[in-house]
Amino acid sequence: MPALPFSFTRIPFWVQILAGLVLGVVLGLVARNGDVAWLSTTLTTVGELFIQLLKLAVPPLVFTAVVASIANLRGVTNAARLAGRTLMWFMATSLLAVIVGLGLGLLTNPGRGVTLDTGAAAAPTHVGTWTDFLTGIIPTNPVGAFVDGNVLQIVFLGAVVGAAALQLGAKAQPFLALNTSVLELVQKALWWVIRLAPIGTLGLIGKAVSQYGWDLLAPLATFTVDVYLGCLIVLGVVYPALLLGFGRLSPRRFYAGAWPAIQLAFVSRSSVGTMPLTQKVTVERLGVPQDYASFAVPFGATTKMDGCAAVYPALAAIFVAQVFGVPLGVKELLLIAFVSVVGSAATAGLTGAIVMLTLTLSTLGLPLAGAGLLLAVDPILDMMRTATNVAGQALVPVLVARREGMLDLAVYDAPSGDLPTSEATREREPALVGSA
Repeated sequence: MPALPFSFTRIPFWVQILAGLVLGVVLGLVARNGDVAWLSTTLTTVGELFIQLLKLAVPPLVFTAVVASIANLRGVTNAARLAGRTLMWFMATSLLAVIVGLGLGLLTNPGRGVTLDTGAAAAPTHVGTWTDFLTGIIPTNPVGAFVDGNVLQIVFLGAVVGAAALQLGAKAQPFLALNTSVLELVQKALWWVIRLAPIGTLGLIGKAVSQYGWDLLAPLATFTVDVYLGCLIVLGVVYPALLLGFGRLSPRRFYAGAWPAIQLAFVSRSSVGTMPLTQKVTVERLGVPQDYASFAVPFGATTKMDGCAAVYPALAAIFVAQVFGVPLGVKELLLIAFVSVVGSAATAGLTGAIVMLTLTLSTLGLPLAGAGLLLAVDPILDMMRTATNVAGQALVPVLVARREGMLDLAVYDAPSGDLPTSEATREREPALVGSA
């Protein structure tokens, strides 16, 4: 049989994503302006199914990845120092990101002059407090943590099991081999879901456009622009400055290598769902050693949230304070920075940052109902927030590996399209590893 002249899988993945984005906008406008109810319902269903498929893989993926990442530390030289430096860089970059958010909020005053029905705004059902955060880490029922999809508790269980396996040594090898097999099975299944990202993009963008018109978004326009601008400053100024100043590395090469993970994060709105691809590009396109990346990337996917836990809550707290007429002083601004740096694990890699926002508002004593004012634009904001999260999750392993002399510069400096890739990898993910 002669070969077909055209194959959908030969289209670069970013082109498929872009096509889904454009078509989603068009169909969303048709559904909204033409009041086509069935089309709006269809777009919503397609987007929700894609997110559900991603969430389905989250519990086993997080647990097995955390166990494997901790167990893999035994093969990493100076593991304790690497873990400490990784955590230090996570906190340092989060602090820089929250400073960007605070500075932008104080400069633009996104909530000043905004008229919204604050009386009708309801507090979210699930809110975050420091007590809930600390006590919620430890599950009362380990099975319940998986059933409920409580990522923070699953991370805790994975960390305990991984540390125990590390201490047992050879006796734990059969369990670790099983854990590795399950992790690879889940990642394989997740790759199939990732291949559906262009369709998921169509549904998610179409749903946002059809449901949220300009009349609803207009009062939140400054806040929305601020979140995107703040994330762009982190991506375009802060991260390149760190790469140049501390790593002596090309920012252009970094973004060319990390681009597949960043674009998937933008449309999927899930750091954990993007984690396998983030780890893949970190190793194969950015030159981070596999053993270290298998620890740093899963760790970052559940705790490193510069978009959701730094830029966003800083701007949101200022917005809510201005809408409700609550003044913010130096103490409150310092509290925002503290919550952002220390409490970012509360976001736990899932779509949305409501828990982190309510944690920030409750710490400052601001009305929790203020979070309800922002729910209308949350899906739109979450795309940019998650893309920033994932970029930071790839950045820190690169910087640490570079500072430790472990980074493979030949891989990092190579044009992304020229990277050597095994035949097995080409057959498995042909369109996800192409040039950005």
